[in-house]
Amino acid sequence: MQEFFAAQDAILLSNMLDIRFIRENPERVQEASSQKGYTVDVQELLKLDESRRELQQQVEGLRSRRNDNAAKMKGGRPEQVLIDEGKQIKIELSEREGYLAKLDEEFFALLKKVPNMPWEGVPVGASEDENIEVKRVGEQPGFNFSVKNHAEIAEPKGWLDKERAAKVTGARFAYIKGDLVKLQWALMQWIMNQLTDESVLKQIAEGAHLHVSSKPFEPVLPPLLIRTEVYDQMDRLEPRDERYKIEGEELWLQGSAEHVLGSMHAGEIIDERELPIRYLGYATSFRKEAGTYGKDMEGIFRVHQFDKMEMESLTTKETSYEEHLFMVAIQEYIMQQLRLPYRVLEKCTADIGKPNAKGVDIDVWLPGQGKYRETHTADLMTDYQARRLQTRVRRSDGVIELIHTNDATASSLRPLIALLENNQTAEGDVMIPEVLRPYLGGREIL
Repeated sequence: MQEFFAAQDAILLSNMLDIRFIRENPERVQEASSQKGYTVDVQELLKLDESRRELQQQVEGLRSRRNDNAAKMKGGRPEQVLIDEGKQIKIELSEREGYLAKLDEEFFALLKKVPNMPWEGVPVGASEDENIEVKRVGEQPGFNFSVKNHAEIAEPKGWLDKERAAKVTGARFAYIKGDLVKLQWALMQWIMNQLTDESVLKQIAEGAHLHVSSKPFEPVLPPLLIRTEVYDQMDRLEPRDERYKIEGEELWLQGSAEHVLGSMHAGEIIDERELPIRYLGYATSFRKEAGTYGKDMEGIFRVHQFDKMEMESLTTKETSYEEHLFMVAIQEYIMQQLRLPYRVLEKCTADIGKPNAKGVDIDVWLPGQGKYRETHTADLMTDYQARRLQTRVRRSDGVIELIHTNDATASSLRPLIALLENNQTAEGDVMIPEVLRPYLGGREIL
């Protein structure tokens, strides 16, 4: 029977938060769930867990009796008492298996509501307003003329057309054209070249005093669709009113490249020598932005479709935290090389997200808005997603355990917005950052 329960716990380890951790730390799980803003009844979950284990024991006992009964009836005509006993066992087993199926449904529904536990040191807060500013880097530009926002810069040059996009597709879509497309591709190509260059990554790691691998990121153009089951395993399907579903199919448009990068190795066992696995995915992403109408409507700051370059990594449990810090260091390197003023925020418990153990935001200064706005986020997931996906690593000593995942923004439309606003001229032109000029034929101004 001990072997049976060990097997059942192994099954539970493939879902959500480790049930054994919840059994051993109910108060901590309850408190942390509340701090993250999730309503979870841990005591009810543990009651269901206990009832489920008792019922599993009964089912297993009946299955054992059924097998013994079947063995006795072999080799000739069985006695009526054995036949009657077999029928009774079948009735009882069917009844209890039905109860167990219903209890399983209730149990797993409640277990899925339990969020990942915050990493030690994550600030406790009730909203994003309680995120903690860690530092500011770079000087905000001073202008001796009336500052424009990115839309006011782009539209007169014919770089941005939301009116025609609304006619063709609807609100919160845009045609991006001309030199703005060239600038976007220059930005993406430069970032890809930086993150696939081992010497650059080594320099970033050393500058941040991190002892991480300098293994380059592998560029990926991933699928733009993801199955419902896999999206749920990534724990990025909810809230569903933010997602676009393909009618009549169990497929969704992904909301960010990491959704289809982090799930690539579902059900696989990876040799430790292959880690870290680092991907740099570029994808056109889709979000409904439900409930945000009236916010950031001008320009392309908040649209339903946007191009995004995302970092994703798979590591061992010992290296995942420094991998997270490494991704933040990469983000800071990108902002510094582009000469964009920014601040770093340590996200509080209520803002890090359900599958996240820790999160960091980078906000860029936007002169057109007169405030810092988010451009990058970095998320440490620990083994939460891997447990759902059953992505594991075979260690050098042969032990098989769950891998850890990290994801972080490399770039999107928002750094492009920041480049326009921070490098604008009185004539309405845009100065090109020095690192991007080789990708634009040596041009210095757009």
